Amino acid sequence: MITDAETNFVYFSELLRQKPRYMAFHQKLSQLLDRLGIAYDYLPETRDIWCRDYMPLQVSQDRYVGFSYDPDYLKGERWQHLRTYSGLVYEPMEMKTEKSEIILDGGNVIRWKDKVILTDKIVSENAHQFTKTQLIRRLEEAFRVDHIILIPRYPEDIFGHADGMLRFIDGQTLLIDGFLKSKESGIGDQLLSVLKEHHLEAIPLDFDVPVQSRHNWGYLNFLQMENLLLIPQFGIEEDHPALQQIAAFFPEVVRKGLVHTIDAQDLIRDGGALNCISWNIRI
Repeated sequence: MITDAETNFVYFSELLRQKPRYMAFHQKLSQLLDRLGIAYDYLPETRDIWCRDYMPLQVSQDRYVGFSYDPDYLKGERWQHLRTYSGLVYEPMEMKTEKSEIILDGGNVIRWKDKVILTDKIVSENAHQFTKTQLIRRLEEAFRVDHIILIPRYPEDIFGHADGMLRFIDGQTLLIDGFLKSKESGIGDQLLSVLKEHHLEAIPLDFDVPVQSRHNWGYLNFLQMENLLLIPQFGIEEDHPALQQIAAFFPEVVRKGLVHTIDAQDLIRDGGALNCISWNIRI
């Protein structure tokens, strides 16, 4: 797999610069990327700004896998106007893309070179066509990885995505939402057991503040690229501690001056952050 830290080009939905509610955020983002010399572009024919979910997954320099974008949270009639038909977006880009019938949102994929982590939501969404064993085998083949790791989804998250739960620091270490380790989350013991089974160390992102914000999961939804680690800020007490903790795990990135922040309050209020709105690849 191509890891986030190996990517050098990022796409965003065209709606990010067109919708009035996101224009102020987009202006700050584009100015920052221009100043840093980060290459970016926009995707047409999108129905919402969360392009991570409906775009293909890059497996190697010139190979992508496009999954079926048919999420359970968009099944109702009232949500159909938000469903992007991914083929209309990426097929004109003439990428070498293999199509898979597996139902999968890109926001549910946390990747490393030899492994991919997803929540077990993928099992229930594909139960009509694959057993769990068949599904894992097909995912291993599609991603060309040795390990598919299924973690429990957080019950309160209607999307069932992994990109607000944990991120790779390196091939053996994960930064996870500290709340998920607690009994209150309802999945702490199970989550840690799965990670331990796969010889992965889990380091919590914790906050010593009087009242924790319901938005502080969003720090793990940062944008990571070859020459950028962009950490969202939400105008809450956890902003500075989150920046300090995350940066501490990427000392070489800090040394190179590649860690930056951006106010992402406009995004988190709508249920997502930086990883959600971006599709970063290696070109």
